[in-house]
Amino acid sequence: MLSHLKIRDFAIVASLELDFRPGFSVITGETGAGKSILMDALGLCLGDRAESGVVRAGAERAEVSAGFDISRHETAQDWLRERELEADGECWLRRTVSRDGRSRAYINGSPATLTDVKLLGEMLIDIHSQHEHQSLLRRENHRLLLDAAAGLTGEARELAGQFQQWQKSAKELATLARAGDAQRDRLDLVSHQLDELEKLGLKPGDYEKLEQEHDALANLGSLLQNGDLALDRLSENDSDNAARCIQQALKALEGERARHPRLEEVAELLDGALIQIQEGASSLRHYLDSLDADPARLSELEERLGAVLGLARKHRVAAQDLPAVETALAEEKARLQRSQDLDALSREVVALEAKFRAAAGKLRAARGSAAMRFGSEVLARLQLLGMANSRFEVALTPLDKPAAHGLDDIEFLISANPGQPLKGLAKVASGGELSRVSLAIQVVNAKHSPVPVMVFDEVDVGIGGGIAEVVGRLLRELGEYSQVFSITHQPQVAALGHQHLRVEKQVQDGNTTSAVRELSREERIEEIARMSGGLTITAETRKHAEAMLSAT
Repeated sequence: MLSHLKIRDFAIVASLELDFRPGFSVITGETGAGKSILMDALGLCLGDRAESGVVRAGAERAEVSAGFDISRHETAQDWLRERELEADGECWLRRTVSRDGRSRAYINGSPATLTDVKLLGEMLIDIHSQHEHQSLLRRENHRLLLDAAAGLTGEARELAGQFQQWQKSAKELATLARAGDAQRDRLDLVSHQLDELEKLGLKPGDYEKLEQEHDALANLGSLLQNGDLALDRLSENDSDNAARCIQQALKALEGERARHPRLEEVAELLDGALIQIQEGASSLRHYLDSLDADPARLSELEERLGAVLGLARKHRVAAQDLPAVETALAEEKARLQRSQDLDALSREVVALEAKFRAAAGKLRAARGSAAMRFGSEVLARLQLLGMANSRFEVALTPLDKPAAHGLDDIEFLISANPGQPLKGLAKVASGGELSRVSLAIQVVNAKHSPVPVMVFDEVDVGIGGGIAEVVGRLLRELGEYSQVFSITHQPQVAALGHQHLRVEKQVQDGNTTSAVRELSREERIEEIARMSGGLTITAETRKHAEAMLSAT
């Protein structure tokens, strides 16, 4: 349930905190007092689009927070737990909007995307608008309403996925059947090119190694010549080499080291250099001795490099990219081979169609049963709403061919007067009748909805008298097992609330603000009397208002 709402610097609300109770709560107030601001603020928490204009004049940012008790809402708890956002049976949605238009959303104090906020919000609260009756004129919405009331939305979504998969495979089969020859030619070419690359056997990194080895063998003569020259300069020249020069320098300093202690450091450095030169010369000699001028290996390397470069030119890629080309061709070959197996693809299409039709058949049966229950429940409420002679049915008409939503077209049919045939809502219902049908459907859907909080935003517009009292009793009935809010101008509805909130506009120091407060019983009598009477509230209207409250 929605337990708390906090609004700061939003529209004309400076600061507002509200605590809500279970049951049926009514929200009233004069036109323009700011009742819509509550809905806008709540919608912002639930992921509605944010605009900088909602920030109160003179403030830097607006902030709205909504707290929910989800201790009995396992679906929401699981959703939060999967995202490591759980908070001991509570859920807080917070939204801020800066004057520059930037907005941020939070779930239980952690930053969240609007997508996640909307997904979670749909689990927590369902808002019914006064304009929803217009959507009944679109037949596609009838199916959505029936599925929602019957709890079949998930099955319908899964069926649509199966249909798309079936149609995708069927389209692929038709395309391949038309382009069979071209596909076979492409498969032959790809197979030939892949065979060449597989015979080459070039792996990632091989080309670089081949180039390095080839370069070393091709320049072996130069290496041996320069290596011998380096050895000669290091240690092998009898008259003039680096090792002999250092030895002579050490000998020249030998007699002076005793008289000049600082020369010891110089001598140690020269000793180290001599050791390094001797070890370097030895390593160089061993390496040169290990080299083997192998013309056959050089020829082999040149032949392989030529083959690699030839295929690289053929495929118009760098030589080192040939392994990637081989991988891509192997994948394309696998696809083409699968495509050529039309029999296997045909069997797959048949299997997918059978799977879809089986699921569609189950959904058709479930919708058929649900349509009878739904139609009866809506009709019962229509009769309560003053349409005693009406008839209402949910018609399932088989389609000429399957569709993503199933095997049937679904339409709500109504006859508002005795002797008149059942026809589609758009053809029969007047504005007032359509509004009542919409309200009846909303009440039925709310009764079956897993969402624990229902908000009805002036859905009783155009309804008055005894019918308005029926609307109030229907909403109070829902409030026995769900939390229900109704923004209303009808005193008959307001009198039936478990909790009564009044929205008031105030002007102080030239600034207009909107406030909301819970009314006591005496205050409720005054408010219901205001809603019932004219400009002047009389003792008679107060007495009537008290009687309305006492009747609940």
